[in-house]
Amino acid sequence: MATSGASTRDPSAADSNGDAQVLEQPVLGSRRLSNVLVACAVSLGGVGFLLTSASSRLGVDLLPVGHAAELTWVPQGLVMGLYGAAAVLLAAYLWSVIVLDVGSGSNRFDRGTGQARISRRGFRRRIDVDIPLREIQAVKVEVRDGLSPVRRLALRVQGRRDLPLTRVGEPLPLADLELAGARLARFLGVPLEGL
Repeated sequence: MATSGASTRDPSAADSNGDAQVLEQPVLGSRRLSNVLVACAVSLGGVGFLLTSASSRLGVDLLPVGHAAELTWVPQGLVMGLYGAAAVLLAAYLWSVIVLDVGSGSNRFDRGTGQARISRRGFRRRIDVDIPLREIQAVKVEVRDGLSPVRRLALRVQGRRDLPLTRVGEPLPLADLELAGARLARFLGVPLEGL
């Protein structure tokens, strides 16, 4: 989420001095189609298991498909109820993450003030990290393929761990990642690492 009164400009667009002073990059949070689809699937599954358990207990088919009333309450109906309760709790967590848009925010680099502000939305509070631009040593591109692929940009900051800049979850296309990293490194006047 952008800071109030801040203008979003591309570093390649020059201001009256011939040099852009502010670069602001929005960061997508958890409000993504993939998260909504997973939350829907878990919600439907949880309700289905709970209705199956209730059908088993009451002896009445509450679902339009199958014959859940024919299941014995112990242990089948009871286990279905436990699965359903766990799925409903997980769905509640997923929907709350989506509604709060956890992880959304912005990366703001201001050469006029000499500060970088990394802002993210958390569960209970907003997380803001201010870094002097002079402490930024490099822009790092991390690419790992495999079962759990990682493609992200990070800042190498003097005296700190690498600070991630891109969203968590779906990996960015490699061309977009390289372009964003090169643009940011050029704007900050620091090297680009990891390619």
